[in-house]
Amino acid sequence: MDIIFLTHPSFLNSQSMPRFANYLAAGMQARGHHVEQWTTSPFIYKFAFHNSLKKWFGYIDQYLLFPYTIKKRLKACSSDTLLVLTDQALGPWLPTLAKKPHVVHCHDFLAQHSALGRIPENPTSWTGRVYQAFIRRGYTQGKHFISVSQTTQENLHAFLSTPPTTSAVVYNGLNPIFAPHSQEEARALWSQATSLQLTAGYLLHVGGNQWYKNRIGCIELYNAWRSQESHNLPLLLVGEPPSEAILRQYESSAFKKDIHFLSGFDDDMIRLAYAGATVFLFPSLAEGFGWPIAEAMAAGCLVVTTQEAPMTEVGGTASFYIPRRPSDQLATEWAAAAAETIQQVVALTPVQRQKAVDAGLKNAQRFSAAAALDAIEAIYKQCLQPQHV
Repeated sequence: MDIIFLTHPSFLNSQSMPRFANYLAAGMQARGHHVEQWTTSPFIYKFAFHNSLKKWFGYIDQYLLFPYTIKKRLKACSSDTLLVLTDQALGPWLPTLAKKPHVVHCHDFLAQHSALGRIPENPTSWTGRVYQAFIRRGYTQGKHFISVSQTTQENLHAFLSTPPTTSAVVYNGLNPIFAPHSQEEARALWSQATSLQLTAGYLLHVGGNQWYKNRIGCIELYNAWRSQESHNLPLLLVGEPPSEAILRQYESSAFKKDIHFLSGFDDDMIRLAYAGATVFLFPSLAEGFGWPIAEAMAAGCLVVTTQEAPMTEVGGTASFYIPRRPSDQLATEWAAAAAETIQQVVALTPVQRQKAVDAGLKNAQRFSAAAALDAIEAIYKQCLQPQHV
């Protein structure tokens, strides 16, 4: 196959979407297919003399200029070239290529729901609502879709006015680097890397400052757990530096000396962080898939996460579940009740813990990177058949 992956521009500084696009491109190339990646160049964006203009100048590059580039380059492509939008948020490009063989990968529709006022934790400005409607008008012209979870697929179908020709669910494939490691050695290495005393264990969260990652909720959970129990295990929040709102929550904590924000670590160190953790906290309000749940389990870590899809899809019967944090700001009853689940995991006997770890390792096997690419390849081939174009 000749496959062209259309991807987010690098000047947006996104990490997960370029990584996903590279995963697809490398996987298809390894299977013998001819692969190209197309994306927007920063023609207008580079002239933005103020940060407030970068987003708008970037939109000019993406949605006014790049479609002309697509049209021009498509003239040199054979009729059986498959065009792949690596994210449904690139939907505004779809009208330019909708009559060509195409596939749209769908990750999450959180921004779409927020723009419609369905998520109180994430209010959207009027310009944001207009932008999301623009995206929706684009991807709803698609015929072939691959969603990362059943939850994402259900959301997609709710936004489409007619049933698509193809709609499949393919769970994300795990990076094989996430594998078990000696807990004792992992803690020692992280202690050395951070100058913290972590040999007795720690609670862990991995994620960014996005509203749905619920870092504030992590601190609330930690505060409640420390207030109820005699343990003094630290909380490590690994990811980007905290936002102002998260810092305010941290500053108000009676246990802030044991809460640590850690940034700049590569995947191998993240794997060791999972392997050394006493428990991994993932109280997300929403997700498209929930990578860290599977990563943690693959590394032999026990997971406490939200009892809502898609977290339940990924965690299966191997996770320990807590309710979703309510939308009020204090949520003290939620944190107190969820802290009991955290303590349940912390207090497991060695035999009980190993049984739970084994269940997580088995569950993580569902997310084989090779199997995911095999399934995606089969769908790509199907979408090139004459009756599907």
